[in-house]
Amino acid sequence: MIEPKNQSKKSISPKLKVKLNFKSVRRNIIPILKLLTIGMYSANIAKSLNMSKPHVAYYTKILEKIGFIRREKRSNVVCYEVTTKGKEFLDKTESVLVGSKIWRLHNAKYRYGLLHDGAWPAEWRKVEMTNWTALLGLEAGVGVQHTPSSIIINVDALYGENPVTLIDSARSVADRTAKTLMLKYKCLLSEGSLCRKPHIAIDDPVAEFVSRYFEISTPESKIDRSEGPGEIDFFGAKNAVDYLRLPERVNQMADKLEVISDDILEVKAALEQLAAFLGKSLIEHSLETTIKSLDDSTVLLKKNPTTSD
Repeated sequence: MIEPKNQSKKSISPKLKVKLNFKSVRRNIIPILKLLTIGMYSANIAKSLNMSKPHVAYYTKILEKIGFIRREKRSNVVCYEVTTKGKEFLDKTESVLVGSKIWRLHNAKYRYGLLHDGAWPAEWRKVEMTNWTALLGLEAGVGVQHTPSSIIINVDALYGENPVTLIDSARSVADRTAKTLMLKYKCLLSEGSLCRKPHIAIDDPVAEFVSRYFEISTPESKIDRSEGPGEIDFFGAKNAVDYLRLPERVNQMADKLEVISDDILEVKAALEQLAAFLGKSLIEHSLETTIKSLDDSTVLLKKNPTTSD
């Protein structure tokens, strides 16, 4: 198809905007893109990832829209090829989005003393507790709980590469929400403090998948969904440290295997040279033996000449 010359470049390649959350990218976009890279078809991808075919089709359309894959038709089969843009995306995000650098801080609760009550919105729902009533609501997507003596702000989930940075970010979100509440509802709050120790975890794809169906526990660890969408809880510090160091140890092992592989290649080359030398020596020895046998036969013939009839 020939494009009209008078058509502007902007109209030919409009700026595409696709909104995806972190979870969709990590759990759907990247796995599908990786399987498309090795040439799998959509039906096989759906079976491999335990997803429905329409679900896979939805994400392949998104990938095609943003230019990560291109559609190709071979005979009666529609397949996809990963573009250079898609491969670069995988290379840049593989170690960050899937590796051990992703930490999750969730359910970080901050308590702010209620110095002066305000006029709270009617849509917040009342919840009867053991001996008091709380108001629950949302403010800019952040959970807020109003108790008789305080305001509790719940920062649901934050992702990042550093646990300390995550705690600072959660505190910033809570403080910003507290200021918004004071301005919006005319209340007065004291300085906030953590209600409990922050819970920080690492997203684990195996734990996420397994915990959909059942819980697994041993005396040292447990896989469940008690604190988020699938995670591993370790009851011993050593087990937790060993698990967190697993990627580092795998990389160290890979480096050692590479060195061993180089050594094996050197040994192989030396053995080939040795085999060639030994083979040559055996041939030379065989020739010498044959020549000596012929010489001995000639001497015997001279000493014992025979006549033929």
